[in-house]
Amino acid sequence: MKLVSAGIRGVVLALLVGVTLRAAEPTVAVGVARVDITPELPIRLSGYQSRPMEAARVEMPMTARALAIGSDADGPVVIVTAEVIAVSEVLSEAVAAAVRAKYPAITRERIAVCATHQHTGPAIAGTIPFMFSRDLPADEQARIARYTARLQQKLIAVALAALADRKPARLAWAQGQAEFAVNRRLIVDGQHTGYKATPGGPVDHALPVLRAVDEQGRVRAVLVNYACHCTTLKGGDNYVHPDWAGEAAKRIEGTNGGAVALVAIGCGADSDPQPRGLAAVATNGGAVAEEVARVMAGEMRAVGRVTHAAFRRLELPLGRTVPREELEARLKGKPNVAYAAAQFLRQLDAGKPLPSAVPYPVQAWAFGGDFAMVFLGGEVVADYALRLKRELGVSRLWVNAYANHVPCYIPSRQVLKEGGYEADHAMDYYGWPTRLAEDTEDRIVRTVHELLPANFLKGSPR
Repeated sequence: MKLVSAGIRGVVLALLVGVTLRAAEPTVAVGVARVDITPELPIRLSGYQSRPMEAARVEMPMTARALAIGSDADGPVVIVTAEVIAVSEVLSEAVAAAVRAKYPAITRERIAVCATHQHTGPAIAGTIPFMFSRDLPADEQARIARYTARLQQKLIAVALAALADRKPARLAWAQGQAEFAVNRRLIVDGQHTGYKATPGGPVDHALPVLRAVDEQGRVRAVLVNYACHCTTLKGGDNYVHPDWAGEAAKRIEGTNGGAVALVAIGCGADSDPQPRGLAAVATNGGAVAEEVARVMAGEMRAVGRVTHAAFRRLELPLGRTVPREELEARLKGKPNVAYAAAQFLRQLDAGKPLPSAVPYPVQAWAFGGDFAMVFLGGEVVADYALRLKRELGVSRLWVNAYANHVPCYIPSRQVLKEGGYEADHAMDYYGWPTRLAEDTEDRIVRTVHELLPANFLKGSPR
């Protein structure tokens, strides 16, 4: 296992990247690390069903990165970003528990584990359980299990390495914009009718950037967020590659003297990148890296340590109880529908009730009273970020999705009304017998408000 910390890298002078420091900016302890998480081959990739066999080639390595903010006295926080399709609750809780075992003050609300949701990486045990609509051969399952176990240990190691790497730094953030995310839901007469690039549909083009520089003004860490699926590569691309997020991170690190660049994904579950294809990975990843460089060359708002952290696990109710007769009828449906129905029927035959709710994590960090970062589990559609920013302040709020656990798509009230893949059909792959309840959006948004501190809420738009 090879871990790389910021302290042993080459640096770029602050003058070259437009970094300007002011004496009044607070100093915060910051540590970073990264670790290679490229799988051994062959291995079954997740994200698309169309691949006929395991992947046997690595086009670009996969990486996990960690950023630690705050001294032990302050109460540090840690964010881990991993270039994987998803993280499970089991995996993120294992990372949190291991960190807490060494640093008892770092309780659950102070650790966030995020996936980039790339579709050209290994299947992860405990995520998207019915992804392939069939039982995989035992040897393929064993390789997935081994990779998942190694991934867990590497995520723990990279989090601990970032904590051990902490040095004085200054944090600042600003927002840019990227345009390659396009809404993918074609709506006709108020109903979802299929996938098609739909300009004008809900999308969040904000590109927030958090930068850490050392006392000499050299960039040590960059955290960036963009709300778009990592699906530049398609189902026919049966090789390991971290897609646009990995390309963006590599370019940001390359132009900042090897500083660690973490990429998180926002509420882009109903947004796909345009263009697509292998050549477009450089286009989309390059667009992010170029915008990061532009943002960092301009004015950025200084922020200090995280002053408030909160975490809550919800139980999001499913919309209804599915009768056995309906499950039996589904056995005659499409392969994904039939396979899921068969698993549900086996569960009933074993005397176990079907699930009635989806476990769902919500997390929030506030950096004083004028900047907050939210972490939402699952594949969250754009409506959530757009609503939260309207209610809490577009210039004050950063929303990460695919965080801590990815149990399913998280549709908004509007998406549930329109129906389609994100509202209904994806539940077969994720192992749920029906859609989420109509009030799901209100439950989640209300929880975000409840987790943020009073001094932040006082500054929200009225």
